[in-house]
Amino acid sequence: MDEKIIKTLPHNISAEEALLGSILIDPEAIYKVADLISPDDFYKPAHQIIYSAILYLFEKREAIDILTVTNRLREIGELDNIGGPSYLFELINKTPSVMNVVHYAKIIKDKKARRDMIQMSYEIQKLAFDEEKDPEELIDELGAKIFKVAEKIYPKEFSHISKFLEEAYQRIEELHTQERKLRGIPTGFPLLDEYLGGLQKSDLIILASRPSLGKTALALTIARNIAINENIPVAIFSLEMSKDQIIDRLIAGEAGVSLWRLRTGKLMYEGDINELALISEALDRLNQAPIYIDDTPNLTPLQIRTMARKLKHQIGDIGLLIIDYLQLLKSHKSYDSRVQEITEISRSLKELARELNVPIIAISQLSRAPEQRISQIPRLSDLRESGSIEQDADVVLFIHRPKEAGQIAPSNQADIIIAKQRNGPLGVVTLYFDPETTSFYSTEQTIEEIELH
Repeated sequence: MDEKIIKTLPHNISAEEALLGSILIDPEAIYKVADLISPDDFYKPAHQIIYSAILYLFEKREAIDILTVTNRLREIGELDNIGGPSYLFELINKTPSVMNVVHYAKIIKDKKARRDMIQMSYEIQKLAFDEEKDPEELIDELGAKIFKVAEKIYPKEFSHISKFLEEAYQRIEELHTQERKLRGIPTGFPLLDEYLGGLQKSDLIILASRPSLGKTALALTIARNIAINENIPVAIFSLEMSKDQIIDRLIAGEAGVSLWRLRTGKLMYEGDINELALISEALDRLNQAPIYIDDTPNLTPLQIRTMARKLKHQIGDIGLLIIDYLQLLKSHKSYDSRVQEITEISRSLKELARELNVPIIAISQLSRAPEQRISQIPRLSDLRESGSIEQDADVVLFIHRPKEAGQIAPSNQADIIIAKQRNGPLGVVTLYFDPETTSFYSTEQTIEEIELH
């Protein structure tokens, strides 16, 4: 980096002098800043050396004062390089107030972060000129560097439990006094919400079944319920269907019109039924709904993360992310097996849910194992290509259609099996599936707790 630029990098020598002087005056001050400041955070080399000597004494549980620090600097041959004992006395004299030592530390951290960002900009330019580097890897690298800088400015620290107890009590009391209020985002299916408490922030929710049982239909019904009824933004990544296909399904479901008739234009006009008018009304509602759709095929988790961050920056908080479907995602890295790739993809989705603090519904395929069982009821071990999907998921939902499995049951019955819930009970909720509109509806049935094996 150009020497002229180095001289003008952000720094605050006065804050550095005040922090070091505070520790020399009151050795107890080191306890307030030792976890905040490292020697590299100081701009002036002499201050880096002095603070390193102080940390050495602190780690050795030795006394910290002007005499011991002077002695340590003499031992390592740095006393003359920092300006001799007189400079240490000078630091003491320049200290305005020992009480403000944490404030001095924050100033130093702020300046260091700014220097790091400037340095990062030069590294980015250098990397961008490297034609052998994959652009996706560059973006991921850049994101990691930015988060590292953020962690330096806002370091994690312990918090006493009392800080959270009042909030927890208020939340519990609110849920108790308002019987219908949920902690999470309502799915629009009251019985399912009783089990899940709604969709919880930072949860990875796997929605799985064999083909043609309604995975996408259920996800889109939930998306409509959340966006229209709650006015909460929903982002849909459709790797299998085009935007037109997704839009047609949303319109058919919201209007209550046959998807086939909608796509062929053979709409009904019988008596009081005017399907074109129903579609027009549905379009008005959907037009106001905060639903965002991307139909780029072969996305990677890295691309989804980048696009989700961009959307969050544009619209504010996102209420729900839907990915249709998990097995169509590709990794930007090469793996020896598809199982390893799915393992990395699953882990990346869980990390994204936590990073954005948003529930993610990832639709997943099942293996053919259920078809070889008499009941054909899916199990966690049926999740295709990786056991890590089961491990990373906070909630796993299976769709089971008893009639389709050859059982005696209504043709439109759809059992939503809660096969895993990290913080709640397992069970089955029965919904009604309308194949004409490709939508799910609640039934009048009550919740029945079951034991899943």
